[in-house]
Amino acid sequence: MRVIFMGTPEFSVPALRAIAARHEVVAVYSQPPRAAGRGQKPRPSAVQSAAEELGIAVRTPLRLRDAADQADFASLQADVAVVVAYGLILPQPVLDAPRLGCLNIHASLLPRWRGAAPIHRAVMAGDAETGVAIMQMEAGLDTGPVLACARTGIEAEETTADLHDRLAVMGAALVVDVLDRLPLPAVPQAAEGVTYAAKIDKAEARIDWTQPAHAVLRHIHGLSPFPGAWCELGGEGEPVRLKILRCELAKGSGQPGDMLDDQLAIACGDGAVRILELQRAGKGPMKAADFLRGTPLKPPARLG
Repeated sequence: MRVIFMGTPEFSVPALRAIAARHEVVAVYSQPPRAAGRGQKPRPSAVQSAAEELGIAVRTPLRLRDAADQADFASLQADVAVVVAYGLILPQPVLDAPRLGCLNIHASLLPRWRGAAPIHRAVMAGDAETGVAIMQMEAGLDTGPVLACARTGIEAEETTADLHDRLAVMGAALVVDVLDRLPLPAVPQAAEGVTYAAKIDKAEARIDWTQPAHAVLRHIHGLSPFPGAWCELGGEGEPVRLKILRCELAKGSGQPGDMLDDQLAIACGDGAVRILELQRAGKGPMKAADFLRGTPLKPPARLG
């Protein structure tokens, strides 16, 4: 089958590799290289790098609204396009060009968590399960009928990063199965249970220690590793910003933000959490024990 693959971040790479192993990927579309690192040199996307490694031609248009770009897309005479976190809205001529249309791998159990940040929002909401859906794309935001889905539980200790990696592999396996069985009937999404996964705003990343411990844990894990839930450590001089990357529920109580012991147990509005992994501004992630060796803390220290 002739397949156009459209994707950009690391999440998309397992699907590209799986499809390329079984089908003819006639072109890969990805976001243009972005300036990154200290030198701000253009860096290709994870998908572009993987495609070049596989010897597949890569196209990186800024948009797909121009008639010339749409004609180039149609000229590939693809049977189907597979879209995984591409990052551009596809106009109707692009959606209509492949013989079997465009399929999207979406990282949720639609219609729950349509939109930009389904993995983050599922963890932050404390969902017991999530999954991946293969959707026939249409003009609406993640509104198309579903060809297949796969489910998985969300464990209390899982972060968005953990779930991201598992769903990427699940999506790759599911889309290959769907491609092998096309054409398939597509089931319209239910009208009930629709929720939207709004893009994560950095303004919502600060930790509110007055929230119950289970809500603080979900907030921390849902924003780990990006953008990272953060707080400030007071003391002499300027406050130090800390990103909290992983935690667990702990025993104890106190004023929200108070440190309850010398092992980073922090009081919440109800209950407490223990920090397991964190990142100081300008430093790399580290385990709590490593952080405490360099910055010994104990009551009455507090986080704000």
